[in-house]
Amino acid sequence: MTTVETGATTATGPSPVKGWLAVMAVTLGIFSLMTSELLPVGLLTPVGQALDVSEGTAGLMVTVPGLVAAVSAPLVTVATGHLDRRIVLVVLIGLMGAANLASAFATSFTVVLVARFLIGLSVGGFWSIAGGIALRLVPARHVARATAVIFGGVETASVLGVPSGTLIGDLSGWRTAFAAVGILGLVSLACMLFFMPRVPAGRTVTFSALPQVFRGNAGVRVGIALTFLVITGHFLAYTFVRPILQGDGVADSSISVLLLTFGVAGICGNFIAGALVTRHLRRCVMGISVVLTAAMAVLALADTGAFSAGAILVLWGLGYGAVPVTFQTWILDAAPDATEAATSLYVSAFNLSIALGALLGGFAVDGIGTTSVLWAGAALTVLALFVVGGARRTVELPVP
Repeated sequence: MTTVETGATTATGPSPVKGWLAVMAVTLGIFSLMTSELLPVGLLTPVGQALDVSEGTAGLMVTVPGLVAAVSAPLVTVATGHLDRRIVLVVLIGLMGAANLASAFATSFTVVLVARFLIGLSVGGFWSIAGGIALRLVPARHVARATAVIFGGVETASVLGVPSGTLIGDLSGWRTAFAAVGILGLVSLACMLFFMPRVPAGRTVTFSALPQVFRGNAGVRVGIALTFLVITGHFLAYTFVRPILQGDGVADSSISVLLLTFGVAGICGNFIAGALVTRHLRRCVMGISVVLTAAMAVLALADTGAFSAGAILVLWGLGYGAVPVTFQTWILDAAPDATEAATSLYVSAFNLSIALGALLGGFAVDGIGTTSVLWAGAALTVLALFVVGGARRTVELPVP
């Protein structure tokens, strides 16, 4: 559930330059938030060793914020519906920054989990509000581009933030990585305070709109199902990619480089999907399913070294990098007259799937072994192929 912001600019009519500076500040904020949520993916082993917990238990650092974000996406927006959106965003990003700094100095895993809870609260509320705020920051002719830039912060964090954080952690320790993301959040807070105008609350979507759009729109239901299958499958395996690579004999010093390779491939996948998704939406979804399934299955089967693992991660990164823009486009195309409510459901489903994937992966790693998460993840992502095929007759999406 998001706020419906009316009008292309505020009452004072900000210039395009000031509006774009505000957009970039929000984009930095959402990048730092999503990087914060996913940062433990590359740091599970060192955090677990330092705080004396298993890798499966350490996966709760991804599960907890994902669950909280799924709930806070609608709740925070409703609870703050009467407040200036600038104030709300600043408070949420400040909470994230403080929580990461607390994690950097934590001496117990309990403290880390409390901090991760607060990060989840920030992620859900911030993402839900930021998704529609471009309408209030830039002139009407720039709104579509500004919205794409803001959502680009989510995509870039997913494919680049994690490997960058892992590299910092490998070079200077995991506590430095958490502190760096916390400081980045505080920098974005300062940018929002300096560049963003006042953004008075507008008309809000009620809770009743959420079940209405879900029950009454088959396209939205299919989009949520696809999000659940692909994101759960991806994070079931990707959350534990570090111990998977270690089990294949890849040196710790090479893992951060491989994750950076994954990130670069993901950015390429994002641009490729962005060029194709308007005219080939269903084919993009099917391609994502095939590529992610193949990457996880090959990694499970192959006896990889660093070079082979890098090639597989390039394939995996290309597939996952295409996910956010493709699935967001599916949701918007399916519900062009209820974009705010549909996007809120998407945000909740995305974060819930992150949490569920990490949780199920943790059970599998501790109970069966690290390779099992690759097979389980591949089983879920391949199901998306059948969902798209089965929906062809029942779901009508706009044709450009």
